[in-house]
Amino acid sequence: MKIGNFDLNSTRTLIIAELSANHGNSIEIAKETIRAAKKAGADAIKLQTYTADTLTLNCDKEDFVVKGGTLWDNKTLYELYHEAYTPWEWHKELFECAQEEGLLCFSTPFDKSAVDFLEQFDPPAYKVASFEITDYELVRYMASKQRPMIISTGIATLNEIEDVVRICQREDNSEIILLQCTSSYPAPLEGANLLTIPDLSKRFGVIAGFSDHTLGITAPVTAVALGAKVIEKHFILDSSIGGADAAFSLDTKAFTEMVQAVRDAEKLLGKPTYHTDVKTIKGRQFSRSLYVAKDIAKGEVFNEENIRSIRPGYGLHPRYLKDVLGKCAKEDLSFGDRLKKEDIE
Repeated sequence: MKIGNFDLNSTRTLIIAELSANHGNSIEIAKETIRAAKKAGADAIKLQTYTADTLTLNCDKEDFVVKGGTLWDNKTLYELYHEAYTPWEWHKELFECAQEEGLLCFSTPFDKSAVDFLEQFDPPAYKVASFEITDYELVRYMASKQRPMIISTGIATLNEIEDVVRICQREDNSEIILLQCTSSYPAPLEGANLLTIPDLSKRFGVIAGFSDHTLGITAPVTAVALGAKVIEKHFILDSSIGGADAAFSLDTKAFTEMVQAVRDAEKLLGKPTYHTDVKTIKGRQFSRSLYVAKDIAKGEVFNEENIRSIRPGYGLHPRYLKDVLGKCAKEDLSFGDRLKKEDIE
């Protein structure tokens, strides 16, 4: 499966820098952030395509006021989304900027009109946000465009994940990536439940990854070790820019460190191997083997005093020691000789 020219079947993890609201309401900061994401080692930049009016109602009734100990308590949903959205008229320049930098660029559309708008940019994928996973008609409409679907499972029950996978498949779209995600901002480490990643892959037969809202870089690196093929992390040029998502976004230095740690984890994972590579075989010189520990005359019986299992490893394998003991030497053997099969009568 590919996202653009990125092959998810390779050993490399797709690292997505999430721009979200981290642009300070400036297109120049947004473009500078895209360039910085490239330098930091990201493979893709992801936008969010909505307006306050496509997400909610301009209403201040209690239902529409954020509460519950979040970063955004006491704001209305409309105020929050109006402050955080990326203007649609910026998208063309942002897609072009990403292309110039060699970054994949795609977005999370939050309604059908956003999908229709994004189609003009020929995005390599669509991303379903955690809180939109229950909007089955929106998921169906995205899947119908026959682009890979990256789906955050954040708030979804197992039944709802089953539903959206089935919805995509009914649209003849089986290019599905499910991201384990904890929809808390920031998310506590103990709520990450990263063992869900291999379970998602096994249970649904899809590529699995991780959309991270924890602080720091430990969670994404651990996720890669557990089989995540996609990592999505909020990225901000500098935390001083502020904004709705700044508190749980990585700045340039931290994001660079995360990318390097992920790439190191990929090297550590390697592939299943049982000591057949050239370097390991060379290292076997320090293993044990059978050597002549005393001069042995032709016809003399091998015993535990004149044959020993010692380092280095150039002689006969120690597994043959019991077979050798009690047998006789075919030729004279000198102290320090490697014992070979042809030395045994």
